[in-house]
Amino acid sequence: MQKILVIQTAFIGDAVLATGIVEKLHLTYPNAAIDFMVRKGNESLFANHPFLNSVIIWDKTKSKYKHLLGLLNQIRATKYDVVVNVQRFAATGFLTAFSKAKMTIGFNKNPLSFLFTTKVKHIVSNAQNPLHEIERNQMLINSIASGEAMKPKLYPSNIDEQSVSGYTTEPFICIAPASVWFTKQYPIHKWVELVNEIPSIKIYLLGAKSDDTMCNEIIDKSNHQNIESLAGKLSFLQSAALMKQAKMNYVNDSAPMHFASSVDAPTTAVYCSTLPSFGFGPLSTQKNIIETTMQLDCKPCGLHGQASCPKQHFNCANTIQVKQLINV
Repeated sequence: MQKILVIQTAFIGDAVLATGIVEKLHLTYPNAAIDFMVRKGNESLFANHPFLNSVIIWDKTKSKYKHLLGLLNQIRATKYDVVVNVQRFAATGFLTAFSKAKMTIGFNKNPLSFLFTTKVKHIVSNAQNPLHEIERNQMLINSIASGEAMKPKLYPSNIDEQSVSGYTTEPFICIAPASVWFTKQYPIHKWVELVNEIPSIKIYLLGAKSDDTMCNEIIDKSNHQNIESLAGKLSFLQSAALMKQAKMNYVNDSAPMHFASSVDAPTTAVYCSTLPSFGFGPLSTQKNIIETTMQLDCKPCGLHGQASCPKQHFNCANTIQVKQLINV
């Protein structure tokens, strides 16, 4: 096995979880050149990754399909032995099927899977048959790298570590309060309540630049005297480096949870509308899962988050008591 391409051009958290495949492939084929294709914006996650030969970027924001054809030419020119497609959409199926790789692997739910040399049944996880995403991804490579699934891993550099060293001079916790989806996000007033209940330790609020308004609202509404927003101030890898040193990281069911898993940082994950049994739970050695104790016939309201609560009460979040987060 000389050249391997792994394709995962979905969102940040999905790309992080797919690094478990990279870990296993490198362990099995330590001399192979492993490339990883991601969507534009996620490539910084893999800067200086020790097991990746190169990171291929698909820019979906402009000339999406023209760029796709250019990527296909690049893939064909590389002459991969194996292409592993983690996604279930036609565009990446097209790249996989026509890659001219000796072996092409993907899930059977990809509409072009009938053209793959190996297609793997995609199993949806549920409470009765829980299957973590890293285990589902491992199924893709069982024929070439069998065994237990490996955890995702990111590699903050020494420079990343040094860049956050000024924030680590005293004990601290991190809170990543935002989510792309409203129903995955613990409400602001609940985060404020949590902050007010832990006044004796430094608190850093993490997120993208777009989350800065929310973070500042939490600060303004709290009475905590030692809290700071770092939203938009740290790169992905810098955030992971900081989380690794935190006493605890409070997160939603969102990308920061997977950052924490990737550096084995202590994690308390709050699940509002979704369930950990969907297969995207925290993987850190020290982990806590927080959900409402109320029996709700509307939870979960879907496999993914939604822009608003379909019932207009958002009880899956509002009935989670802050003491549940503190008493972990």
